Amino acid sequence: MRTQSSRLPKLHKILIASIVVFITLAVLILPDMDDLTQHQPKFKIGKSYPLEIPTEALSSNPIEKNWLHWQPYTVQSGESASLLFSRIGLSAKLLHQLISSNNDIEKQLSRLRPGDTLNFGFDKSNQLVELVRPLSAHQSFRVYKQGDTFTSKVETKEIDAQYNYTEATISSNFWNAAVSSGLSANQIMALAGIFGWDIDFALDLRAGDHFEVLYEDRFVEGRNIGQGNIIAAVFTNQGSSFKAIYNPEDGNYYDDQGRAMKKAFLRSPIDFRRVTSNFNPTRRHPVTGQVVAHRGTDYAAPVGTPIWAAGDGIVAKSGYNQFNGNYVFIRHSNTYITKYLHMKKRSVKTGQRVKQGDTVGTLGGTGRVTGPHLHYEFLVHGVHKNPRTVNLPQSKSLIGKKKNDFIKLAKQNLDQLKRYNHLLIAKE
Repeated sequence: MRTQSSRLPKLHKILIASIVVFITLAVLILPDMDDLTQHQPKFKIGKSYPLEIPTEALSSNPIEKNWLHWQPYTVQSGESASLLFSRIGLSAKLLHQLISSNNDIEKQLSRLRPGDTLNFGFDKSNQLVELVRPLSAHQSFRVYKQGDTFTSKVETKEIDAQYNYTEATISSNFWNAAVSSGLSANQIMALAGIFGWDIDFALDLRAGDHFEVLYEDRFVEGRNIGQGNIIAAVFTNQGSSFKAIYNPEDGNYYDDQGRAMKKAFLRSPIDFRRVTSNFNPTRRHPVTGQVVAHRGTDYAAPVGTPIWAAGDGIVAKSGYNQFNGNYVFIRHSNTYITKYLHMKKRSVKTGQRVKQGDTVGTLGGTGRVTGPHLHYEFLVHGVHKNPRTVNLPQSKSLIGKKKNDFIKLAKQNLDQLKRYNHLLIAKE
């Protein structure tokens, strides 16, 4: 009978043989450890290591923006890009490299204007790696270095629009009332433009006329960048109310039934200022003293004020005589003719085609007049009509589904305008 000790050598042999087989298989199957570690960092116990993420995954610009040194420079009067770069110590070679990179960079740097601000971004070696030119409150033109060259893009920030409301009653004049209501100068002119086919803002306004306006306030990153479009407005003039609603589909204004606010003719061919006389067929002539028909409307405004074509047409006559001074006649069709007299300067020639709102001349005092003004006439089939009251032909209005969709939108916006008005009244 064998003892336990006599079996130990045999077990040792079996164990050793098993270990040898295991090691042999491991060598044959497992990859070389150098292959596993040659691209890996050497870690040390007890030390923390940050997660490394390629810069390209974080930004389209490989330059780390956090440590760029930014310096703004304002373009001075008479200063080109070349003079600007020279003034701030940047080489002509660098400027040439920039404008040679692409056409957009060349265009932006060739169109600098006095007062423009450019922001230059320099790296730790004081090398230019970025250049930003603000284009507007929400757009910038950015140039950045990629390798040995420069590239560019236009960056646009999202605009958030919020509705705001104002209203006013005219006591002295429209402009003062609109300013006191909080409207900007551009919005005041836009409001007059919206209703300018129905109301002559130089002649028709009266004390007690009223307007209500729903408009946009625009924000970029929480900062107010100004007022946007007029969304809806109601203008009450001498007891008649006119409604206008903005259509985002085409950028035009229509009434609550989808009829275009824009007509074939403007009520007034000039900015509203002050007026010397109205339409009066039995007016006494200021020079001769005789009672003669004054078949038109006189608009007094500063000399040089632009005069607009009241509608699309062809210039039938552009000339001068001792009575009319510098004058322009426009034929709009076989039905309509408009006349503009006593101008300081004519801007169109006989036979020229014009569009509504084009400048045909500037206000003056030429011909038989007692002072500078525009004499404006409106003829229908050769008969003089009062341009302030004559029925004007409509422009194209909405039809079909577009009309139905717009009427729903118009109701929503007008209802919102009413809610603002009720809230304002409640506060008072």
